[in-house]
Amino acid sequence: MVDKEFFRIIKDIVNHPKFTVTKNTSHHGGENTLFSHSVKTAFMTYNTAKRLGWAKDDIVSATRAAMLHDFIEFEWDTPESKEYKSQFKGLKRIAHMHCFIHGFQAVEYASKFFELDEKQKDAMGKHMFPLVPGFPKYKETWLLTYTDKMVAIRELAATVVYMLRRSKDNGEALSETLSAETV
Repeated sequence: MVDKEFFRIIKDIVNHPKFTVTKNTSHHGGENTLFSHSVKTAFMTYNTAKRLGWAKDDIVSATRAAMLHDFIEFEWDTPESKEYKSQFKGLKRIAHMHCFIHGFQAVEYASKFFELDEKQKDAMGKHMFPLVPGFPKYKETWLLTYTDKMVAIRELAATVVYMLRRSKDNGEALSETLSAETV
């Protein structure tokens, strides 16, 4: 059963035409999508903030940041992303790898379609802490950092189980597939 208050908080995001595209965007391997990852992360964030007794405005801010934390214009493994990264060389290229910049890209992209407060910007930009510069400034950032990792671990574990079930040789194909997907 969907929590009505949770859905009210995310409804405009879920129904936005640019965001609905994420239903077809693979994320964390297997059958996971960026849309489902965002909803799961937002729901875990929402429930945790409620359990912690946060003020309504803080719950809303954290939940919306969680919905948008990975909302970027193009995925890391697309031709557009490769073209973007090609302008950087050496250490600058490493600094522009997906894991280091996608949170900040999400802030920039989401700002085109949604109003973001400072807490949301900090949470989205720094949700990959400690891989990104600067410490999280707000409790919403710390919570999103935690919930995103918890959801991602579950998704990656489900992907490994899914691939093992499909694998006839008990792991060799899985290792090859995972290696190919991380390149």
